[in-house]
Amino acid sequence: MNSKENAFTELKWRGMVYDYVEGIDVILRDQKVSLYNGFDATADSLHVGHMVPLLALARLQRFGHHPIALAGGGTSMIGDPSGKSSERQLLSRQTIEENIESIKLQLSHFLDFNVKSNPARILNNADWLLKLNLIEFLRDTGKHFTINYMLAKDSVKTRLEREEGISYTEFSYMLLQSYDFLHLHQHEKVVLQTGGSDQWGNITAGAELIRRITGNSAYGLVYPLITKSDGTKFGKTESGSVWLKPERTSPFKFFQFWLNSDDKDVVNYLKLFTFLPQQTIEELENSLKEKPEEREAQKRLAKEVTAIVHGETALSRAEQATQVLFGGSLAGLSSNDIEEIFADVPSTLLSKTSFEMSGKPILDLLVDCGMVKSKGEARRSIQEGGINLNNVRVSELEQSVKTSDLIENRYLVLRKGRKNYHLVKVN
Repeated sequence: MNSKENAFTELKWRGMVYDYVEGIDVILRDQKVSLYNGFDATADSLHVGHMVPLLALARLQRFGHHPIALAGGGTSMIGDPSGKSSERQLLSRQTIEENIESIKLQLSHFLDFNVKSNPARILNNADWLLKLNLIEFLRDTGKHFTINYMLAKDSVKTRLEREEGISYTEFSYMLLQSYDFLHLHQHEKVVLQTGGSDQWGNITAGAELIRRITGNSAYGLVYPLITKSDGTKFGKTESGSVWLKPERTSPFKFFQFWLNSDDKDVVNYLKLFTFLPQQTIEELENSLKEKPEEREAQKRLAKEVTAIVHGETALSRAEQATQVLFGGSLAGLSSNDIEEIFADVPSTLLSKTSFEMSGKPILDLLVDCGMVKSKGEARRSIQEGGINLNNVRVSELEQSVKTSDLIENRYLVLRKGRKNYHLVKVN
């Protein structure tokens, strides 16, 4: 972190500033402010799309500012219409609270809650929203919003253009989010709210509410919504969203997601999703131009982001699992690891009895799995050094595969050539 820089210039060069209320660049340079970013609790995990605001909070904290992660225990019971084509399914309060507890653990990977000077905090807007009196809220807060003003916001306008429209419940979301900003301003001295660009209308509405009620200035800063260079949605794979919770997306699959980044996207991702300094990113960009086949930028990206989200131990296992695909050792891998690593390769189910006693001849195993068409082809492949069992080269034509070769008594991994894998599942 360059001492001549400030938080705003840091966010700017990383491409994290989409729009902002005038003056916040000066305040972030000259003051140490309290700020917040809200997070929905509609699932028990955040996903990679949430990492931009999370890492922005972390960057601002590193510059001495005071970050608050606001869990939407109250607003999640309503549902934010921003960016949604239809109304969300309403969740129970118990489910939302359980989701928040799960998300708190993920936040701890990004924010420092123990530093003495400016510790991060987690607050829950259910603590004040659920205590609101409807009539008082409409009198004291609702009167500051005209229907014309609310209809002009993109989050509302877009939904009104659709056949299903928008319910009064979701229409009221802007008032509640604005009230959050006012409450945090009055009780926690918060002057800045951040979020994705789809939150611009809600954030500026809150800043205006603060000005009308208190006469004070409040600010907003929004980040761009990340898209891939090919136009497809960021953070999605064929199997669905890429989550931060390891039970939803394993560290191995998480690592693979970043490792598979396109050359056109990877430098942008290095700026957005890592703490690497500008010089290091420029060096990786040069490496990408000069030796794209080595994929150094993608490897560094996957390593940095996985370490942030899952820690060094999980990163080591993810790297080991990745090396397996290139012939690395299978030692120490669990059956779950094997299932994940080879989830997309052909597989064959065989009975365990065929591997007992004297074992199953390797020639028969290769034919039965369809890796070769005949024993003759199997012999030639072995003699040419092209067959591997559990990533160990097979050198003996007479070799028999026994139960002692099974990984956790359940799996065998066959490989023909460099990348032609086959998973044998034993029942």
